[in-house]
Amino acid sequence: MARHARHAREPFEGERSVGGVSGTATPSPARPAPRRERGPAHRWWVLGVIGLAQLMVVLDATIVNIALPSAQQDLGFSDGNRQWIVTAYALAFGSLLLLGGRIADLVGRKIVFLTGLVGFAVVSAIGGTAPGFEVLVVARALQGLFAALLAPAALSLLTTTFNVPNERAKAFGIYGAIAGTGGAVGLLLGGVLTEYLNWRWCLYVNLLFALIAFVGGARLLSAGAPAHRPKLDVPGTVLVSSGLFCIVFGFSNAESHRWSSPDTWGFLVAGGVLVAAFAWWQTRAVHPLLPLRVVLNRNRGASYLAMFIAGGGMFGVFLFLTYYLQRTLLYSPVATGLAFIPMVALMIATSMTTTNVLVPRFGAKPIVPLGMGIAAAAMVWMTGLDLTSGYVTHVLPNLLFLGLGLGMVFATVMNLATYGVAVRDAGVASAMVSTSQQVGGSIGTALLNTLATGAATSYLVGRPPTPANMAQAQLHSYATAYWWSAGYFALGLLITLVLYRRGAPRPQLVEDASPVRA
Repeated sequence: MARHARHAREPFEGERSVGGVSGTATPSPARPAPRRERGPAHRWWVLGVIGLAQLMVVLDATIVNIALPSAQQDLGFSDGNRQWIVTAYALAFGSLLLLGGRIADLVGRKIVFLTGLVGFAVVSAIGGTAPGFEVLVVARALQGLFAALLAPAALSLLTTTFNVPNERAKAFGIYGAIAGTGGAVGLLLGGVLTEYLNWRWCLYVNLLFALIAFVGGARLLSAGAPAHRPKLDVPGTVLVSSGLFCIVFGFSNAESHRWSSPDTWGFLVAGGVLVAAFAWWQTRAVHPLLPLRVVLNRNRGASYLAMFIAGGGMFGVFLFLTYYLQRTLLYSPVATGLAFIPMVALMIATSMTTTNVLVPRFGAKPIVPLGMGIAAAAMVWMTGLDLTSGYVTHVLPNLLFLGLGLGMVFATVMNLATYGVAVRDAGVASAMVSTSQQVGGSIGTALLNTLATGAATSYLVGRPPTPANMAQAQLHSYATAYWWSAGYFALGLLITLVLYRRGAPRPQLVEDASPVRA
């Protein structure tokens, strides 16, 4: 990346290095530092608005999980189709995030943020009134579309608002905790709404979140319209969106069509080819959708991979542990949600400590691999859960270990994934964070669901379908998912240990805007 940095060029209007020093040799004394123009109170109110929007997006990926048994009974869809309620959201979200991030860079982050909020609220209302499976799936897909506008705009607003190191560490600690624990908060909120109201309120509640965030965003956020608008990379958009869609769709099809079916491997191969073509095109496009200067930074590349892996392991765990608590231990929806609260609390505490104390001193290299290793150990430990496991003695220790590990990963990764990015690339760099998490989560959920279903079917071969055997088959399927999740996190440990640079993050220079050519 060093050959793409220039020390003596004039920056674009309004440009500065996010999380670092500017690329100019000597800043003009006549221009005061932009971050000092706003008082601290205003910046923290902005964080509150952005955090609320991010919470809505993240918890919506799991709030429906806890309502799935009730929705499935009400609408009458099969076990094989249940994953599409989760996957439809992730498919649209993951495949369109890069486009959403670049639109935020081109049009303006405030208007894209507010548009995403309104659209998300409207389609949530449609999903809440769904009379059948098909309408609910379509509504979930549309939620993913508007989330693809909202999430990168939110993170890029945070990135451009907080660039003073101490404030940035605190802000990203809070934001990382929201992103990491939002799924568990969704389980709790979903439990309360499902038990005391109706599963449909798991969708209706987004209207309240969106209204509060919209009012706050309209009052507090600046327009942020770019002075210079490069053209949108249409070929790159088509290639990456269709490629990511094919990959996630192929994994999702594996349960109903098997791995040997063209409907599975055909989509996976097509997706791989399209993503490879996208990477090639980005080296030649005049205005690339994802400039390679963003991803070729070693720490950022490691962060995107870490988020992809952690997302895959985390979302799968939430799904299967929810079913274990409700179907095996017979917990109510509220009790299931409350069971995750200690993990949420520990993740928040760990995220704040990691970003404010550990990373500034030691850097990401020892922190993220250690977090991955702790999460992997928690998943291995979780395979021992059985029909008589108690919450305090068996479930809670696993959740605490998992919260500790994920808390070390998420806040650190989100900070470094946007560290040193020029303002003009903040949207697409932020979109890469969410893309990694959502595509990883959707692939992880689909893959783990397929493996778990296959494990349950294999267990019952040659055994009579008695209640005892059926219960053991479910336990076997959950354990299979936990083992694969442990493998996910172990792979993350190795990758991050190799890729992250040693030492604390240093101020970055604004990077060159010219395209990278092969």
